[in-house]
Amino acid sequence: MARNTGWKMETTCHGLVLACLLTLFTGLGAAGQICPSPVLTSPLDGAVNVPVDADISWNQVPNVPGYIISLGTTPGGTDLLDEKFVGSATTYNPPVGLPENTTIHVTITLFDFQNGNIEIPCESESFTTTSITEAPACAQLNVPSNGQTDVNPATNLSWGYVPGAIGYRLTIGTSPGGGEILPTTDLQNTLSYDPPAEFPPNSPIYVRLTAYNLLGDATSCTDFSFTTSELAALPGCTFLISPLDGEINVPVTPILEWAPVPGATGYRITVGNSPFTAEILDNVAFPPVTQTGILELEANRTFFITIVPFNEAGEAIGCEQESFTTLQGCGPFFDAMTGDLITLNPMIDIPDTISTCASEFPLVYTSPDVADGYRWFRIDVNGNETLISDTQTVSFAGSGSYRYEAYTLIPQSGNLECPTSKVFTVESSEIPVITSVDVTEQANGIRIAVNASGSGDYEYAIDSSSGPYQDSNVFTNIPYGTHTLYVRDRNGCGIAEEQIVQDLTLEGFPKFFSPNGDGINDYWQYIPPEFNGDITLVSIEIFNRYGQFLVRIDPTSRGWDGTIKGMDLPASDYWFRARSSTDQEMTGHFSLKR
Repeated sequence: MARNTGWKMETTCHGLVLACLLTLFTGLGAAGQICPSPVLTSPLDGAVNVPVDADISWNQVPNVPGYIISLGTTPGGTDLLDEKFVGSATTYNPPVGLPENTTIHVTITLFDFQNGNIEIPCESESFTTTSITEAPACAQLNVPSNGQTDVNPATNLSWGYVPGAIGYRLTIGTSPGGGEILPTTDLQNTLSYDPPAEFPPNSPIYVRLTAYNLLGDATSCTDFSFTTSELAALPGCTFLISPLDGEINVPVTPILEWAPVPGATGYRITVGNSPFTAEILDNVAFPPVTQTGILELEANRTFFITIVPFNEAGEAIGCEQESFTTLQGCGPFFDAMTGDLITLNPMIDIPDTISTCASEFPLVYTSPDVADGYRWFRIDVNGNETLISDTQTVSFAGSGSYRYEAYTLIPQSGNLECPTSKVFTVESSEIPVITSVDVTEQANGIRIAVNASGSGDYEYAIDSSSGPYQDSNVFTNIPYGTHTLYVRDRNGCGIAEEQIVQDLTLEGFPKFFSPNGDGINDYWQYIPPEFNGDITLVSIEIFNRYGQFLVRIDPTSRGWDGTIKGMDLPASDYWFRARSSTDQEMTGHFSLKR
């Protein structure tokens, strides 16, 4: 929403929700600004007996470029001042003062005119002015000044505010005290007068200015006078041709062009980041040309420009301020033609990890992306970056962290770079080394866990070098026998293999026994198979299903009869742990049947 604040602004939302949402996330709302508490610093909220000419000040909010102030006689009211934009200032002096003995409600609105005119109104605060107890002092004519000569006949009159005054009476004549040009006229509470016609040339002009309030007129005041110059025509105002007033997506190195003005001998140009500043050009005089270049401006920003023609008679009067907005840099920004959000940064397709074999360093890698330029950086352990390539191809000297950047150039804005960046890792792999193989018995075979070391990313297979391979290093329910295990580096750096033979000793432990006195399987004991690998057992321990130790038996005895201290144990599953003379440990389970 554009506001009538005495200057022109073109909203960038175009009435579309998508563009406005983008502005909300990139502008004032994204920074998380909130109204201060309290808002006012002078006068304070609730203050009384405040002078009618008091300045109104408020707390500054970080990252807020502008403020709007409203004054009213009710909370949130605007009957005294309707939403006045004051730029980045945090103090406002009401030019005609404040009414006496009145509660004044002040509403401050945070306003980001650089990012879509986002507004955050703060809660109103109030104070009460003092009562006026005497007539006002005399008013002073400011323009022209008293006694000034060679005043342009087309000049306007202006004077300063008198505290306590509620109006001014003005008389203008060609003789002292005369009213030939303007009989005594009540101008009410204004501070300037624009004569309907030019003053007579080469003539003395006499001005009587009387301030008044409900208690009376100012007394013992002095009249003012000035002398006009030869009649000369002031130049008229001009307007922007390029860029047009309110134009968006203007290049950041624009050529300013304006309409020529007949009779102008030059132009004064002011360009600023706000309606009240002049950071770019500060009332700089140009000869009678109609265009000029500007050094590179900031992207995605609104600039305010005033062009005032002048000649020997003076400067043009009442020239309006105009504005334009530079292109949104790299975006995203709204394309009014397509209704899309446009981003000028390139798309990149660099993986999170680039892997290679340690023997292949230095590794030469070429970006698959299409862009106008490329940069590659190595990141050290402290986070510092070092540029290692500014072409599409890079050579990695070793593993580590890197950052890749691809960018496009926008020629119409001074070759502005629009980059896309990503941090990734280069990993080196090597052929694995099998360090151990763990075998344990299961109900339907054996469980094999193969352990490998190395700096690679490995996968595992059994009995075939061509796979299938799996991520897990554990194989379950494998039949007894001879097996070959394979560990392969995913990056093709090699395959390690190792053959194992099923541990036959596990076959010597019965799967069940039935101690019922029939002379068959009445005892549970290890029975060495025909081939036991020369393994000699030194102890066998038996546990119940809950892991509680029950009994230890001698491998050379008849075995366990299913009792503890003469008591029969119930039919159930039991576990054993056997240890060999070479300190090899074997575990398994069996069933007691009754």
